[in-house]
Amino acid sequence: MSEPHDGDVLRLDGISRRYKEGEGQLEVFNDLNLSLRPGEIVALVGPSGAGKSSLLHIAGLLEAPSGGEIFIEGRAVSKLPDQERTRIRRDRIGFVYQAHHLLPEFDALENVILPQMIAGKSRAQAEGMATRLLTTLGLGKRLTHRPAQLSGGEQQRVAIARALANRPRILLADEPTGNLDPRTSGGVFDALIAITRAEGLAALIATHNFELAARMDRALLLHQGKLVEGTQIPSQAGSR
Repeated sequence: MSEPHDGDVLRLDGISRRYKEGEGQLEVFNDLNLSLRPGEIVALVGPSGAGKSSLLHIAGLLEAPSGGEIFIEGRAVSKLPDQERTRIRRDRIGFVYQAHHLLPEFDALENVILPQMIAGKSRAQAEGMATRLLTTLGLGKRLTHRPAQLSGGEQQRVAIARALANRPRILLADEPTGNLDPRTSGGVFDALIAITRAEGLAALIATHNFELAARMDRALLLHQGKLVEGTQIPSQAGSR
């Protein structure tokens, strides 16, 4: 694990997560440390049930840790009021999930415009950014298509554009190609990496695909409640 650095855009210090289970508690992980620098793309790998999604939710301020602290651009944020954490999520963090969660009644362009207008941009500003992102992701001729008219890979590209629309500093992706066939998955992953690097984001991407993980800057294994740096994955960790 790399040492904390003043330039880290995201840092998790001593993070733990426990859930009530009957009269006791289930510990998912304990005393985890993680840091991301601008422009760095990091894979988060591990078996199903290891807590990858919980860790992403904590990093994205969607879930409170049981212990430890979250720093975004050097600021401790886990105990801020709900309204302030919501603002940070909106302005600093982009999310991409395994399911695209697009609004079916809106076309591709509108799905990327809406979060920007909620954040206070004008329609013209939002449309310009949405058009640029979607075109960069190869959807320039599909702007007015609704999700049902798009392929699975195209829908996920719209979801990526939506996540980047408010120019976040951090991108968190949870199995972003998990619902796609291998060929489509590779194309979407290439597009995700290319636009993430072009925008200079720090990205943490959870994946079961070790080939994709190997193409990122580094990999972190979440296994038996601990984070291990590198790609030497215990054989049982790769099982589902």
